[in-house]
Amino acid sequence: MCTSALWLMCVSLLFGTSLSCFQCFVDVQDSLRLCWGHILTEHNIRNVDACFRKLDRIFNNHEGVIEAGRVGEGYEKQMKEILNAEILPMTEEFDKKLNNDTVYEERLQTAADNFIAAASKLPRGETCLWMFPSMCISFMHPSGFQSAGAVYNCITCQYDSCEFPLDCPVKEIKTTENSRSRVWCDVPFHLPSDIEVIWRFAEEVKTQQLDQFKEVTAGVDRLYSIPSTSLQHQGTYQCEIYSGQRSIVRLYYYLTVTPQVVAGHTELQEIFDLSLLPGGQLLPAPGGPPHSLLLLLHPSPLLLTACLTALLLLLFLSLGALFWSSAPEQTSYADQEIDGDGDLGF
Repeated sequence: MCTSALWLMCVSLLFGTSLSCFQCFVDVQDSLRLCWGHILTEHNIRNVDACFRKLDRIFNNHEGVIEAGRVGEGYEKQMKEILNAEILPMTEEFDKKLNNDTVYEERLQTAADNFIAAASKLPRGETCLWMFPSMCISFMHPSGFQSAGAVYNCITCQYDSCEFPLDCPVKEIKTTENSRSRVWCDVPFHLPSDIEVIWRFAEEVKTQQLDQFKEVTAGVDRLYSIPSTSLQHQGTYQCEIYSGQRSIVRLYYYLTVTPQVVAGHTELQEIFDLSLLPGGQLLPAPGGPPHSLLLLLHPSPLLLTACLTALLLLLFLSLGALFWSSAPEQTSYADQEIDGDGDLGF
């Protein structure tokens, strides 16, 4: 026969690996009083361990009891009152009294059925399957979980929000080669003080597949910094925040790295494209010289073409005028030579 200390040891061994709404809301001492007089009918001996195994079967491993206990946030007190209303009167009745195992079986099973029927009428926490990417942050609980989906878990004796962490859609980040990059694991809600942040990286790919990530750092730092970004840093970064071994949230960032030469060429091209207006006119800078002065300093291609054409035309006209003006003088010189020769020859 177990002493009180041994009974507590028996309870811890029996219930240590498996919890249920019974262990969450029924005191251990009440469980001991309930099982004190459990008699095995077949052998006509008192066996407390057999009573604990019966409780384990009827409550701990009963899917109906566990499911009935998945109430919405704030309703665990009503659930505790329902269960105690079934168990405590039986405890008072059975305390220090012997009862056959068949009586225990019938009464405990009835208590479980009554609990399921009553607890199932409490508000459910069934809205945890939304998980639409556009609603990622809007449903977060101040502790990091979706408040609408928070449900009581009789296996852990606490609330949880769905049975998976919250995955947010991938956020795009762009940077250039050889520049410093920073990625913040930031969330718009209060975090517990005991958080752990794990950073993972999937090289080159844009993904949320967990098996493609490799862990790079673990600690409490929510900032991931790259002093000099290279092309090898391009890919998806995942930060996962834990609290007490429970995953609160996973954030994803896809980092695009542009080579430095391409980046310089692109920047110059953008400046050139933005500086020109339709018709080849330059966009004047704020506070700069007037538009007419800009035209003189930076003439358009059309104006340059017109000026060059006019200069060439003026040059041709000048050469033509010079040619025609010198032609009669050359003729008179020739006539004089002919006349002179005539005089000498004849």
